[in-house]
Amino acid sequence: MSQVPLLSVKNLSVSFGSKKNFKEVIHPVSFSLAKNKILGIVGESGSGKSVTSLSIMGLLPKKKTQITGEILFEETNLLHLDETSFRKYRGNEIAMIFQEPMSALNPSMKCGKQVSEIMKLHLNYSGVQAKKETLQLFEKVKLPRPEAIYNSYPHQISGGQMQRVMIAMAIACKPKLLIADEPTTALDVTVQKEILQLLKELQQETQMSMLFISHDLALVSEIADEVIVLYQGEKVEQDSVSSIFKNPEKSYTKALMASRPKLGIRLKKLPTISSISDKSFNPIEISPQQRAAKHKNLYTKAPLLEVTNLTKEYITKIGFFGKNKRLTAVNQVSFNVYEGETLGLVGESGCGKSTLGKTILQLEKATSGSIKYRGKELTQLSPREMRTLRKEIQLIFQDPYASLNPRIIIGEAIAEPMNVHDIGKNNKDRKKKVEQLLEKVGLDYSYYYRYPHELSGGQRQRVGIARTIALEPKLIICDECVSALDISVQAQVLNLLNELKEEFGFTYIFISHDLAVVKFMADQLLVMNAGKIEELGDADEIYANPSREYTKKLIDAIPKGID
Repeated sequence: MSQVPLLSVKNLSVSFGSKKNFKEVIHPVSFSLAKNKILGIVGESGSGKSVTSLSIMGLLPKKKTQITGEILFEETNLLHLDETSFRKYRGNEIAMIFQEPMSALNPSMKCGKQVSEIMKLHLNYSGVQAKKETLQLFEKVKLPRPEAIYNSYPHQISGGQMQRVMIAMAIACKPKLLIADEPTTALDVTVQKEILQLLKELQQETQMSMLFISHDLALVSEIADEVIVLYQGEKVEQDSVSSIFKNPEKSYTKALMASRPKLGIRLKKLPTISSISDKSFNPIEISPQQRAAKHKNLYTKAPLLEVTNLTKEYITKIGFFGKNKRLTAVNQVSFNVYEGETLGLVGESGCGKSTLGKTILQLEKATSGSIKYRGKELTQLSPREMRTLRKEIQLIFQDPYASLNPRIIIGEAIAEPMNVHDIGKNNKDRKKKVEQLLEKVGLDYSYYYRYPHELSGGQRQRVGIARTIALEPKLIICDECVSALDISVQAQVLNLLNELKEEFGFTYIFISHDLAVVKFMADQLLVMNAGKIEELGDADEIYANPSREYTKKLIDAIPKGID
């Protein structure tokens, strides 16, 4: 006699809208999850992963949502429960770890209290009992200094620590089902690996079932027993992890696996979902001899940028009457960047990567050291001189949405820096150039009149790139510019950056915490740790033979998938 699944989703269909105008976003989807098993749900943004999980949690807005089908949890249909009845399950029997801990945690409430409140509510614990249990949970999720974190607000701890607080909160009532929705997306590869190991250990220890949601198949393969692949609200494929990896049936699944940069080989271009679907992808490998010839040409010229003994310190005050404390974000860093090369800058959060980029741009003033661009000392330039030079040194931001004015249409946002730097004869000329730029980054003319909120993450990042290249700069600093994108969209943007580099002769400083992405893009690799350079040299050589333990740890943390 077969065991009854813990969770059984049958012909689940979800539509959003109002009154009679509803649009179906989840087309009838069915799957089941056995007790003590981990099921991975994989797909791009918009594939229906999060909507499926929110349906199970009963968190979709009732008035604007139509749900049909069945969601059976231990044979109870959750869709038939009213809100009061559902509360007995939510947080108690079924818990969820959300994608963004900073927005999921209450910023005005201490971390410890947020966890202990759940136990008071669902388990009727006293305040003393809840605090004791919370501190034990903080130890279980491997948080350092549990007592200090209990009394800290979310903004006072790191992203990885916030995610651990979220996990502690989710497992506080020993749920039978844990839904983890992209729980490691914004984290460094090393912290990501720690969180995955932690979830696996907790699952084995408590024997709970888990739905693990991600856009990265390689990541899911590290934790799941079985995988469902979703695409545009439909189930494309379902099988065991090893079967999906060794014999994927659908071209979409193959594309998801192929879009992640390969570590063993260096391709000229990454495969994308469209190029694999229409069979137009032609893998062209770059040989070590071709790289050597290119580098010989690059490194015989004078450097475009020379950074020497650069230090950036911040002074923070401890307490109201406390002493000043010096924090060294960048510590005696020296390197050169040559015209036409991509320098990859990699390291964990807090290592000083972004501060280094901002200091080169003079958005932050260096404490000491030298930054020479084409022989000109940037630290000595007046604000007016720097403003003129900024046309040549540009930045592509990590979060394109935050860098775009929500009230300005896309076309005007791209034309804005052109107006500031007097590029183009007149507004008509600039508009024509903006239209050409949109086409160049893979967006058609209609996007000119759209607002930022009407675009996807990948489309907004393309707009950010178009705005940057509008000034025809020489040096572009890409600060984590693909870290928030799906694997497949990331591949499109990386290909685009390389194509633009070849066409316009750009030089990149490419900043990321993902070593696989940096290795695909970079000629030289600079590994940073705690403000200092750990390792500097040829990207392929460092990956093949890392000389420092820190670099080995970064490489080891990259999700490899099943070989």
